[in-house]
Amino acid sequence: MAARVPAGQRGALPGGDVADELPDGLLVADGDARVVVFNAAAVRMTGVSAEAALGADFRDVLPLHDAEGRDWWKGLAPYEGLGIRTRHPERELFLPGGTELLVTAAYRRDGKGRVERFTVCLRDAARRARRERDRADLVSTVAHELRSPLTSVKGFTATLLAKWHRFNDDQKRVMLETVNADADRVTRLITELLDVSRIEAGRLEMHRQVVDLPEEVRKVIAGRVAAGEPEDRFRFETRGPLPEMWLDPDKMDQILGNLVENAVRHGAGAVTIVVEPDGHREGAAVSVRDEGEGIPPEAVPRVFRQFWRGPGGNRRGGTGLGLYIVKGLVEAHGGVITVRRAPGGGAEFRFTVPAGAPDYAT
Repeated sequence: MAARVPAGQRGALPGGDVADELPDGLLVADGDARVVVFNAAAVRMTGVSAEAALGADFRDVLPLHDAEGRDWWKGLAPYEGLGIRTRHPERELFLPGGTELLVTAAYRRDGKGRVERFTVCLRDAARRARRERDRADLVSTVAHELRSPLTSVKGFTATLLAKWHRFNDDQKRVMLETVNADADRVTRLITELLDVSRIEAGRLEMHRQVVDLPEEVRKVIAGRVAAGEPEDRFRFETRGPLPEMWLDPDKMDQILGNLVENAVRHGAGAVTIVVEPDGHREGAAVSVRDEGEGIPPEAVPRVFRQFWRGPGGNRRGGTGLGLYIVKGLVEAHGGVITVRRAPGGGAEFRFTVPAGAPDYAT
């Protein structure tokens, strides 16, 4: 629990239990510069225990310095500086061991301008750096994935415009079919990017209605067969009756389609889809299995991250966003998705979704 002094000694301060729920570090010092709140995130970021922080001078608990090694608190003088200051914007500061933190601060003053409370908020700079790297990776991936189909479209259209009469109808058809396929590829990429954006922003819109989950699986399999996959590559099993499932049919098609495509593209042998009641709560469980090499145990924690493409960075087409999107769509339904080794080898992706209810549909 967050370190905090008894209520009678600190006035109206954030409750320790509430402070511990914050994702950012929180330190609160009283009018004497003594720490009265030090939450769990601050303990994790600084390595200072809550017990050691409680009652100590906040400058000893957080001996911050800037990039030039200067003591930040000496220059700032929070309790001796201007009496009109209310806050400090975010700064990159360092602990003695080199840990980088993003630090903001705010004051509460009495009627004479004296500091009654000094609040310091800490954010993990490494986490922000990872997010910035992810954005850079996204830009790089988008540029790479767009360049190839757009180059193809430009090349074929330029050739057809310049030399239309030199080609017969069959040659023109092949070129136009290639242009059409590359245009579809660009459209899929843009759709994936929009999905990623909505997932990260928490703006996925759910349009729930009663969905026949086994029928949705049959539709996905039929689509793969129509696209040229052999029918005997797919096996479909249903095990027991399902409750009435209120789901978003378009997003469920997207989940199933991505998982089946992943099994076809990266797996081997037969692709088995099993739909059964969820044994832990009212709802359904869907498993998609292949007979390939499977996923190494050390890679399992990374499977649902952006840009994961399997051992060796195997691209084999695709952006590495599909499984990330699947996880976001499953969780938007209130479900959970996991991956493990399939009973007969290969990988098994299994997700569960609750049945929902009509009044939960949107």
